[in-house]
Amino acid sequence: MKRIIVICGPTGIGKTSFAIKVARHFNGEIIGADSMQIYKYLDVGTAKPDPDELKLVPHHLVDFIDPKDDFDAGLYVKNADKAIKDITDRGKIPVVAGGTGLYIKALLHGLFRAKPICEKTLSKLNREMKEKGIISLYHRLEKCDPKAAKKIHPNDSFRVIRALEVYQTTGKRISDRQRSHNFDNLRYTNIKIGLCMDREKLYDRINKRVDIMLHQGLLNEVTTLVKKGYKFDLKPMQSIGYKHMAMFINNEIDWNEAVRLLKRDTRRYAKRQFTWFHKDKEIQWLMPSQFDLAEKLIKEFLT
Repeated sequence: MKRIIVICGPTGIGKTSFAIKVARHFNGEIIGADSMQIYKYLDVGTAKPDPDELKLVPHHLVDFIDPKDDFDAGLYVKNADKAIKDITDRGKIPVVAGGTGLYIKALLHGLFRAKPICEKTLSKLNREMKEKGIISLYHRLEKCDPKAAKKIHPNDSFRVIRALEVYQTTGKRISDRQRSHNFDNLRYTNIKIGLCMDREKLYDRINKRVDIMLHQGLLNEVTTLVKKGYKFDLKPMQSIGYKHMAMFINNEIDWNEAVRLLKRDTRRYAKRQFTWFHKDKEIQWLMPSQFDLAEKLIKEFLT
């Protein structure tokens, strides 16, 4: 079983720089595990590695999907598997780094679905979407699987159709199946290092990082995306930072409120990430400053 290193934790804590140090020290290459950094053109608001960081260590699964294209955990696993094989075949160590817990969990333990997707059902649902619109299908999902509907944006056609396909094909709700999947199977031997720090210190870092993003031109990035034809109802444009700029552009809120909500929602997101990762008892928690200890743990894991 291939060995991989996982660096995870909440947004704004310093995963990128930490993972680069790990990869450089252990002859590794980085595989992103961030559901927003996968998209092209979304650079400032996703805190994507900058050109200098990309020169230090090869990165995979970053900046490779068009914002209009559908993407989910299943496609992430497929692409990550290819990257891991490529990296290990060249005698290097894969370093998976990011804050999207579902991507990491799916990569290490597989997805809950055992039966293949029913293409006939998918085609029918896609036809219905073209004829009646995605909102009609979303209302149907609200009736058959309200828990799933609550977590899915009404305009996220990919996930709405996927959830309906699971229900219509298996007779079971996708929310129930996801909850009951125990992720017992292990796909890769791994060491998981989670980065942590005092909550108030992290929130302060997040607030400052938002200020930096705004100074770097987050608003301009969003207006440029709109000029390129990317609408505000696209899934990536509904993410933290982009939706706040959209609300400002649409005159729904003023600038000060947009900044306040952006900082608040980023802090809340970090809290949700902490909650997710703390359920994983295999994660070894370190502060970003404890690289020497991380080096010792990883060296023991690799020998």
